Amino acid sequence: MICPIGSGIMMLMRTTLTLDDDVLKAARRVAREQDRPLKDVINDALRQGLALGEARRRPAYRFRMKTVGGRLLPGVDLADRDKLYEVMERG
Repeated sequence: MICPIGSGIMMLMRTTLTLDDDVLKAARRVAREQDRPLKDVINDALRQGLALGEARRRPAYRFRMKTVGGRLLPGVDLADRDKLYEVMERG
């Protein structure tokens, strides 16, 4: 992994990963077919996979209430709850 350092120098970092057998076999096959080092194939695959994850991230859900113009029906007084219930029960 390449880690940026404040002075502009790039440093390679070693780490240990446990790969499933099928993943390692596939990576070795690609490395052999492309005549590339295994570490390069794995690094490129990780970069692509991580980039896909970023691209697939869904935007935050925003609730939008749809409003429409309207009018009060005759006999409706929004300040009188009991009267409002009466009008609703009739309708």
